[in-house]
Amino acid sequence: MTSACLDTALAAVAAGRIVVISGDRLRGGDIDLMCAAKHVTPETINFMATHGRGLICLAVTPARAEQLGLTLVNPGTARQTGRPFARSIEAAEGVSTGISAADRAHTVKVAMADGATSADIHSPGHVFPLIARAGGVLERAAACEAAIDLARMAGAGDAAVICSIMRDDGEMARIDDIGELIAAHDLAVADIGALIARLELARG
Repeated sequence: MTSACLDTALAAVAAGRIVVISGDRLRGGDIDLMCAAKHVTPETINFMATHGRGLICLAVTPARAEQLGLTLVNPGTARQTGRPFARSIEAAEGVSTGISAADRAHTVKVAMADGATSADIHSPGHVFPLIARAGGVLERAAACEAAIDLARMAGAGDAAVICSIMRDDGEMARIDDIGELIAAHDLAVADIGALIARLELARG
């Protein structure tokens, strides 16, 4: 994946569009839809639910997680999946069932608001936070960290909504499986390897 492809993806993230993240070796090559959290709308959530069909998650920094009173469900080493899930959340106010596209988008907005605290969210809910490593993809080369790094590099905040992509047969998709989806919706692709290379170059 070329540097030009990464630049195209960053421009799309900055513009509030959904992009594809590829190259997550920690999850066996699973691919994800991603949008900066600050740009998420009900239409974004609906697109992810329709075309991604995986779990819709909110990738947050350790600082934001602390602000919201979120901790890892399993911080230890026993029976670890390696997925950095916090407890699921819902906006404390302004939602009905909580699972509609509008309700989930609202929960993301509430959680990402300036000054948001644990009082603004309830648990359990229908949005699934992931707590990223502070060092981003240079510390953990996974979609959670990549999504936050992409948002930051695009000037679109430091949180993102991601959703893994499932094929029609129920198996998890790989990048070669979604050519038609990419073409139909003009989706840019950001590869984690290219992102790591860019960040390592910037770090010197």
